[in-house]
Parts: sequence; C-alpha cells; structure tokens
Amino acid sequence: MKVALVHDWLVTQRGGEHVLEALCELFPQADIHTLVHRPGAVHPRIEARPIHTSVLQHVPRIHQLYRHFLPVLPQVIESMRLADDYDLVISSSHCVAKGIRKPPRARHLSYVHAPMRYMWDLFDDYFGPGRASLPVRVAAHAVRPLLQKWDRESTAGVDRVLVNSQHIARKVKRFWGRDATVVYPPVALERFCQHPLTGLGQGGYYLWLGAFAPYKRLDIALEAFRGLDAPLWVVGTGQEAAKLTSGALPPHIRFLGPVADDALAGLYRDARALVFTPEEDFGIVPLEAQASGRPVIAYGRGGALETVNPRTGVFFDTQSPESLADAVRRFEAWEPTFQPADARAQAERFSRAAFQRAIQAEVDALMGTHAAP
Repeated sequence: MKVALVHDWLVTQRGGEHVLEALCELFPQADIHTLVHRPGAVHPRIEARPIHTSVLQHVPRIHQLYRHFLPVLPQVIESMRLADDYDLVISSSHCVAKGIRKPPRARHLSYVHAPMRYMWDLFDDYFGPGRASLPVRVAAHAVRPLLQKWDRESTAGVDRVLVNSQHIARKVKRFWGRDATVVYPPVALERFCQHPLTGLGQGGYYLWLGAFAPYKRLDIALEAFRGLDAPLWVVGTGQEAAKLTSGALPPHIRFLGPVADDALAGLYRDARALVFTPEEDFGIVPLEAQASGRPVIAYGRGGALETVNPRTGVFFDTQSPESLADAVRRFEAWEPTFQPADARAQAERFSRAAFQRAIQAEVDALMGTHAAP
C-alpha cells in the first residue's frame, strides 16, 4: 500500500508535528506533502522522508510570512497533485491539508486538529481589536465567509474524519455537519516518566509553557501573577513575543525563552503547577506536566476537560486575570490533597502506542471497506 502523508506546513515542531512524526513511524515508506518546509525545523524522522512542497516554497522569507497567505492557501493546496498510484492519503490538518485532491482510486483519512480556527470561533482572538492592524482586520472580515465555505466544503473528498478530542468532534459537527471519530493524539510520555515522583514541586515556581500566539492567552497569566506573591516562569516564544515582553513586569515573573527538550523535563518536575490558559483543541502540555507528576491549573473549556480531572488539577471559569488568580488561591488550599501518582496515571492513558493502534485500526477499516465488492 502506497501512502501519502499531507501536513499544513513544516516550520516548527509542535503538537501537530508530533502527530505527523508518529504517523511517519507507523507508515515508514510514506511520502510527505506540505505547503512549506523549513529544513531542520522538525523531528529527524520527518526530515528523513521525501518532502514535497507547494509553489509557496519559492517565495522569499516564506517561513516567516506563510500566515499572510491564508486567503490563498485553499487554492494552493488544491493545486498540489498527488501521483495516481497512491492507495491511501492521510492528512494532518488544522488549516487546509484536508483539502488536498486525492487520486481517483485512493481513500482519504483526515486527522483533524481543528476546523480552520482562525475563521470560526477563534476569529476574534486572531483578528479582533488590538489583535491585528486595521487593514488586516478589514481583510480578514472580507475573506471570512469565503474561507468558512471552503473549510466546510473541502471535506467532501475525505472518506473518514478523525479528531483529537470530543471538543473538536463537536466543532466538526457544528461547522461542517460531519460526524467524526476521536483518536487522542500521541504524547511522548517516556521523556517525562523517567524520574521518581515527588510531593511538592521543588522549585516553588508556577510554569507557563507554549507558543506566544493570541489564543494562548499568556497575557492573562502575566496580569494575574503581577498581583500574586508567587513566581511564574514562562517558557516559549512566538508571534506576540515583542508585545508580551515589552512592558515592565515584577521580578518574580521570568521569561526563559525556548528551552531544549532535555531541560524541559526538569522544569516540569520542579514546578509547583502548570498554568494552562488557552481554550485548546486538545493540549499536550497538560499531559506532559501530569506525566512529570505535577498538577495543572487550567481554563475549564476545550481539550483540558478531557485531559485534566479533579484529582490532577484545578479549573478556572473565565479567561480573565481575576478568575485565574482566584484559581491559584484555590489551588494552594487544594494542593495538600494532590497525589503525583494520580497525575502520572492520567497521562499514561494518552500514549504513543495507543494512538498508533487506533490509527491502524481506522486505516484497516477504511481500506477494508474500499476493497469490498
């Protein structure tokens, strides 16, 4: 069976790329097709494959500017042609990868991280007042209906839709009118399960970790901890880095920048708790923290409701500094009841092996149906 793996873009190693990397391991002979590839940016298992890119690859500075091409990405993905001898297409999509045109005899299984979030319920997080310049906001409002229509209709060529959470399954039903099967994404738990479990975090700090993207809402954590007598360490960088780091912050809030994988496990292990502020499609970071035996203070919507439970964390109700600060105070009262073993047991439900078994079962069912008379 000849397999094509299709991914939106390969410019960073984040949650979607971890899914692609696990798919590469499951289908070791598969080719990769993507809009844009920055060599060396992703896992070596991905880099070792034949990677086919779109016409955008030749645009100067495309690795920094690809987001600005959002209005034309549907046309670009549809212009990419897959060879006729592919039997199976597996797309890993949060933007347009699901819209690839499959060969006539092939089947298409799409693993959907989210419908095009920029154009649906998170539109204001990206293009609301203060989030983008006036010309960008005007353009986004102009193209939104067209991109919503394309996002919905592009799934016509998909034979089976898989999603990363019940949260996204509900969005797929609401926005696209399609049913979807939940296959939880793989979490590289082995990196975080190697150390012995301890009681309280030895470092005494709270940890925020992620990309500095608008919907991640790091601004909430910064404002909440400005008024709390507790240290907050922030790991990551991203498109809002200049905005978020430019203001005066108290000395107990530290920006560590990007952190290498070999140091990340230690940061999780020694943290008092992870602070998780976004409404995430799924959210691998809370599971990495729990695999390390640490609790989570999470916004109580989205994927966090499927990965954190009342024995492993505390939720806050609204994305505001006041709600988060209240949750931190409630956490400190709850903290003596926390058992690190409960957190690790919760994380172990989301292993890489479980993901690959589920994907293989879905592929077998899809191709078996295709082969039936």
